Amino acid sequence: MINLELHPRQSACFLSEATEILYGGAAGGGKSHTMRVIAIILATAIPNIQIYLFRRLFSDLAKNHIEGATGFNALLAPFVESKFARISDSEITFKNGSKIYLCHCQHEKDVEKYRGAEINVLLIDELTHFSEKIYKFLRGRCRLGGLIVPDEYKAKLPLILCGSNPGGVGHQFVKETFVDNCAPMEVRQMSPEEGGMLRQFIPAKLQDNPTMMQNDPLYANKLLGLGGALARAMLEGDWDAIEGAYFDQFDKDLHVLEPFLIPADWARIRGFDWGYSKPFATLWAAVSDGSSVICNGIKRSFPRGALIFYREYYGCTGKANEGLKLSNKEIAEETMKSQGGEKMSDMVADPAIFDVSRGKSIAEELAEYGCYYREADNKRINGWQQIRGRLIGEDGKPLIYFTKDCKNLLRTLPIMQYDPSKPEDLDSDLEDHAVDTLRYMCMSRPIVVNITPTPLEIGEQWWKDFNPHNVRKNAFKNKMNENYE
Repeated sequence: MINLELHPRQSACFLSEATEILYGGAAGGGKSHTMRVIAIILATAIPNIQIYLFRRLFSDLAKNHIEGATGFNALLAPFVESKFARISDSEITFKNGSKIYLCHCQHEKDVEKYRGAEINVLLIDELTHFSEKIYKFLRGRCRLGGLIVPDEYKAKLPLILCGSNPGGVGHQFVKETFVDNCAPMEVRQMSPEEGGMLRQFIPAKLQDNPTMMQNDPLYANKLLGLGGALARAMLEGDWDAIEGAYFDQFDKDLHVLEPFLIPADWARIRGFDWGYSKPFATLWAAVSDGSSVICNGIKRSFPRGALIFYREYYGCTGKANEGLKLSNKEIAEETMKSQGGEKMSDMVADPAIFDVSRGKSIAEELAEYGCYYREADNKRINGWQQIRGRLIGEDGKPLIYFTKDCKNLLRTLPIMQYDPSKPEDLDSDLEDHAVDTLRYMCMSRPIVVNITPTPLEIGEQWWKDFNPHNVRKNAFKNKMNENYE
C-alpha cells in the first residue's frame, strides 16, 4: 500500500486555493516530501497530466527525490511492482499516461530546453537556487493545454508549487515575490504583469514536520550549531537572516534609525553609481561631530566621524535590478532637486563615469546640469572592509547608520553574498548598485584616518586630484566652490 500521508502544514499546500505557492523557510519543514506526494496524487488522479519537478543540478534530483526512505523509489514501490508506474533517471511514467519529469536548469541558457514544454504542474525545489529569469520563463510555460481536468481539480490547475530555504542567488527575488508581497498564508490575486495567478506564501518550520523531529530529535540543535545568521535562516526560516551574507555584521536593530533632524552644521557627502538598464544609486550621508541629537524620540549621540545615511535616489522600476533608463540630464536634475539647498562637503562616483574614450564623459554631462562628482577610490576589497569596519565600530558603537528613508540600500545590503569564484569579494551579479555607492562613500572617509579634514580641505584636495576631462578648469572650480561650506 502506498503511503501519501501529509502533516497539517504540508496538507495546506495541497488544499490551498492558491495556484502559485511558496512553501518555504526553515530547514526540515518537509518541503521536498510535500512536492513528491502532491505530484503522485495528481499523477494518479488526472490521466495524462504533465508534471515537471526541477532542481538546479541534475545530481540533486537523485539524492533529494529518487533515493532515500521517502524518495520516489520508496513511495512508488507498490506501483512499480504492479507495473502501474515506471521510474527512470529523467522521468516517472504512469499507466494512465501521466508523467513526472525530473528536470534541472543549472544555467539561464538551459531554459531553452523547455521552450516547447506544456507544464500542467510546475514544482521547483530550492527556488532561491534559481534566477528570477529562469523562474519567470518556466512560469510562462505553465498551462493546461488540452488536459481534461476533473471538476474537483479545475480550480487548482495549472499549479506552481515551490519550496525553498532563505539564501542563494535568487533570495532577493523570492523574498520580494512571495515573502514581502503577501502576508503569511494570505492568498492574493496577482496582476497580469505578475503572472495573474493566485499567490500564497506558506511558512515552513521544523515543528511543522513531526516526522523529522521524531526521527532526529537533535536536528534542531544541529541547525542552532550553525551559528549567527545562518542558524536563524535555517532554524527559524528568517528571510532577513541570509545564509552566506557578505555583511553578516549588519543588524537592523542596531544600524537602522527612524528619520530625524540632522544638525545643519554636520558635514554632508553624496555618492553615485551610474546605471541605465540596471539601476543607478545616489546616496546622501551626514558626518556626525559627536554632538547630541533627538533620534527615535530620545536624546542620543553618535561617535564623531560616524556616517548617517539619510537619503537615497534609486533608479529602479520597482522590479529587482531593472533600471529606469533615464538620461544623464534627468538624473542630474532630479538629484539636485532631491538635495534641495544642502551644501555637500564631498561628492564621489564610480570612476567609470569619467571615461572619455567615446567623447564627453558621463561625469561631464552631469556637471553641465550642476551635479558634480570626483572619482571615487574603487578598490573593492578595501572598500568592503571599510563597510564592515564601520558596521562593527568601536567600543560596541557602530560608525555607520541608515535611516529608513534609504529603502533600497536597506533592501539590498543584507542580501549581498560572496562571489563563488573570488572568496574575498562580493558577488557582482547581485543588485549591488546601492552597496557600491556605499563603498565609494566609506572609502572617501576611511576610518583609519585619525584626523578628519575640514570640508574646505576635502574640497581643495578634490580639485588637486580631479582630472577635468575637457571641462574648462576655472569655470569648473568656481562651480565646485559653490557646493562647499
